[in-house]
Amino acid sequence: MKKIPVFFILCSLLIISCTNSEEESEKAEIEKKVSKRDYSITKANSYSDLFLDSMRMEKFIADKKLSDSLVRRMRSFYNTRNYQFAWFTGNGLTEQARGFWNLHKYHTTYINDSTTLNDKEFTKKMDNYAIKDTLRLNESNESIIETELTLTQHFIDYTLQNYEKGYVRRKEMERFIPFKREDAISLSDSLIKKKHNDDKYFEDVSNNYRLLKDQLARYHKITVEGGWPVVPAEVMKVKKGSSSPSIVALKKRLQISGDLANPDSSQVFNDTLEIAIKNAELSFGYKDDGKISEAFLNDLNVPALERLKQIMVNINRMRWMPNRPEGNLLIANIPEFVVHAYEGNNKVFSMDVVVGKEGHNTMMFTGDLNQIVFSPYWNIPSSIVEEEILPAIENNPDYLVKNNMEVVSENGTIPTIRQLPGPGNSLGKVKFLFPNSYNIYFHDTPAKSLFDREKRAFSHGCIRLKEPEKMANYLLRKNNEWTAQKISQAMNNGEEKYVKLKDPVPVFISYYTAWVDEQGRMNFREDIYDHDKKIIQKMFNS
Repeated sequence: MKKIPVFFILCSLLIISCTNSEEESEKAEIEKKVSKRDYSITKANSYSDLFLDSMRMEKFIADKKLSDSLVRRMRSFYNTRNYQFAWFTGNGLTEQARGFWNLHKYHTTYINDSTTLNDKEFTKKMDNYAIKDTLRLNESNESIIETELTLTQHFIDYTLQNYEKGYVRRKEMERFIPFKREDAISLSDSLIKKKHNDDKYFEDVSNNYRLLKDQLARYHKITVEGGWPVVPAEVMKVKKGSSSPSIVALKKRLQISGDLANPDSSQVFNDTLEIAIKNAELSFGYKDDGKISEAFLNDLNVPALERLKQIMVNINRMRWMPNRPEGNLLIANIPEFVVHAYEGNNKVFSMDVVVGKEGHNTMMFTGDLNQIVFSPYWNIPSSIVEEEILPAIENNPDYLVKNNMEVVSENGTIPTIRQLPGPGNSLGKVKFLFPNSYNIYFHDTPAKSLFDREKRAFSHGCIRLKEPEKMANYLLRKNNEWTAQKISQAMNNGEEKYVKLKDPVPVFISYYTAWVDEQGRMNFREDIYDHDKKIIQKMFNS
């Protein structure tokens, strides 16, 4: 009888031991799914200048009653960043926040009606932040903290719902948003060499990302091997058929970038060099005339390391574009000065545009093109009335009559003025509305000569179309009532006419300065609004 208690004690100890072992094993497995906190990140090297109190996040988790899986991912996400803000800096929303928010809105509108993602109150709040180009924020602002954490929750939910398991892993998701300044060569090397056992990668679900990642590997190799030579300015004076030592440097430069197919160390400006120059001109957005302009030469002489950084910035931007778009989609790329029309993944056509000049930047956002306005009035923004129209009236009392304008009302210090429909109307013969907080839309223009320029940043922020009638015909192609003849008449009859689209078309206003086109050509464009410059300063340490 005395042995029985001992037996039970031994059994109990064994059970406790097994239970502890199982709990420790489970705890170890959970810890594997949470990244360790990176204390090496400080305000001296962080991407954002705002940091979050970890206990404030825990309060958010408790208040929202988040699932265990989501809790682990949020803790892991902020551990990787050392609790640095992902979506805000002291100046407002980051570009990554704007990029994700555009993608988020596209999916909640056209792809996914998830109740978790489709939060109308939060949408209104985000839109209010997005409209402000710059803010002065601090890390103790409760509204900003709540928005930051809610956006992260939406980001994790979005990733889990929209990517098949394996294609966006937890650690990769945590690096969608940069978190500290790093060496560009080391960072690109780690991205290029990344290997997964199941052979699933983000580039499998984003072809544009894949194409640019392939170029990243090529430009990484070029950079570590010393880049390319500087082409001297005297090369601009050399004519085809002539010789100059500067031609040797030009040929070497174009050979390294892949524009000159075969090695050629001669000093002669020959046919093969002319072909190589034309290839390079197209890659920088110039007319392929085979002539070396000063602007083209400056593009050639941007160091390979800077091009590598530019590719890194833009490969991150690729994460915020729809991977498998459905139906129609219009993408206007500001630095390219082009709008592209897609049906699914198929590009239907491209059209040259004029975008906002410096100081009147065209914003990056997503909207729904739902109305066409033929023979529109131009309701002149009050800022333009104050800064341009009123001074013009002072100099010339007949200015309004001469420009076919009229005063609608004179309430307040700044009158409401509009320009009547007609040949001289600044909006041309048609405009295309996709309601947004920035009051940006597509429209025609009487200033057709601007489309002859290679760099086309001249507007007050709206986007001018080179072929507006073509766009109108395309958008109304399924509406039998609106024939090509009727569209032309409506554009020219001088009476404003609104036409509502049966199926609104999503519009993405994007900012890509590096991408690979349908011909497989690497493209680079000028960073006209300095967006790249600002990100590069925060993303790289040299």
